[in-house]
Amino acid sequence: MKNDIVIIIDFGSQVTQLIARRLRELKVYCEIHPFNKINNLLMKKLNPKAIILSGGPASVLDKDAPRPPSNIFELGIPILGICYGQQIMVKILGGTVSSGHGTSEFGKSFVKFKYKEINFLQNLFKDNLDEEVWMSHGDNVSNLPENFEVYGESENAPFAIIGNKQKHFYGVQFHPEVVHTVNGMILFKNFLEIAELSFDWNMKSYLKNSVSKIKKEVGNRKVICALSGGVDSSVTAILIHKAIGDQLTCVYVNNGLMRKNESEEVIDLYKNNFKLNLIAAHEEDLFLSHLKEISEPEQKRKIIGKLFIDVFEKHASEIGKVEFLAQGTLYPDVIESVSFSGAPSVTIKSHHNVGGLPEKMNLKLIEPLKELFKDEVRALGQELGIPDKFISRHPFPGPGLAIRCPGEITKEKLEILRNADQIYIDQIKKYGLYKKIWQAFVVILPVKTVGVMGDARTYDYVCALRAVTSVDGMTADYYPFDHDFLSETATKIINNVDGINRVTYDITSKPPGTIEWE
Repeated sequence: MKNDIVIIIDFGSQVTQLIARRLRELKVYCEIHPFNKINNLLMKKLNPKAIILSGGPASVLDKDAPRPPSNIFELGIPILGICYGQQIMVKILGGTVSSGHGTSEFGKSFVKFKYKEINFLQNLFKDNLDEEVWMSHGDNVSNLPENFEVYGESENAPFAIIGNKQKHFYGVQFHPEVVHTVNGMILFKNFLEIAELSFDWNMKSYLKNSVSKIKKEVGNRKVICALSGGVDSSVTAILIHKAIGDQLTCVYVNNGLMRKNESEEVIDLYKNNFKLNLIAAHEEDLFLSHLKEISEPEQKRKIIGKLFIDVFEKHASEIGKVEFLAQGTLYPDVIESVSFSGAPSVTIKSHHNVGGLPEKMNLKLIEPLKELFKDEVRALGQELGIPDKFISRHPFPGPGLAIRCPGEITKEKLEILRNADQIYIDQIKKYGLYKKIWQAFVVILPVKTVGVMGDARTYDYVCALRAVTSVDGMTADYYPFDHDFLSETATKIINNVDGINRVTYDITSKPPGTIEWE
């Protein structure tokens, strides 16, 4: 249905995107909007069936605490507040929130029911057992607004679940979106059923809506697309081409930071297979000269991001009257890079698609995938008819091998890295593991170690192998290779790649690490 949409109002939580993830798993369409971008015009345009207020790092007791417009509580639709969202709902509606000195909770907790004969809690607290949840709060609700009741309590949160069942306003102190809240999906489903959502959203409908939105936004103007050959940029390009045809020109930038033989394969694929307007920009010397003697990861990303835009703008001016730059930015990129809502969330690292952009740019951005997770992008690619061998490719970062080469970047190190990476990926495919792994790659370390090859002493680089499993890239765990695989792969790399004499395997999960090393 056209208006089967839930608006998630973001207050800066690092896990807001997981709320969207859970709703989409339930086949309900939702959009995330920053709290300071919600206005009457947007609400009238979207006409949501329900609203969810996210968590956030701020305190509702702060003078400038983020808050949604008060009139959302007059729309006559169900509203669910999560953690900070619960507290700001309570404060706006006339209740009180107190500082959580001595009553803060972080981590696993258990909620006891006080009253469960409401639809919001159906199929929960079975056999009167406590519900295991994940808490992360300092402040606490201390007095309820008028007509609210308490439905559940924890040791340190006497108002862990509250609600006004007449108006269908509900609040939970815990985070149902994280996997540590065992039955969080049941809670979301109950809320969505109260809102009378139809649970029928899928990629086919998303594709139709996206094509329509792109046509409306672009009109008869021209778009230039950053095409790397990876899953994200490929789906972006084919999606936009479906919407506007030859108004799209794709630019592939060979920045000297690509994998072995990748440039030739990408150019051949998109010119011959998909018949896209494609400009191949060979800019290896430009990028490597600007990266000379640069070691700091964020500085690398910023330089690469700016050079990408410079190259695109140059070709846009040659094409003439281009107004849009399309990029394959995904939602996890946005979350890791910036405080999405304007609330004081934490920047993990910038991505070249987002944090790396200069403040002034002569092209407007169009990012049709920025609300999608990686697995959803692959599903969209299938709907677009892109062959599986292309959309099942492992993610490859926009800055390319620059962030798999900690320390100074040189042509010598890049060539060593390319050769080692090709052997590693070939090994993974040989063992039939490629589709079981989310992402795999080699990192060349900025250190050398002593080794012995034949009867000679060597002093060469160390490389690290990285392979992780994940669903959406927000969390990840290392892939448990057999020792035989690791031993065989290490031997092949050392025997066949000049410049490496030691191989290690990275077994760090995300968190605490990130998937890429820089």
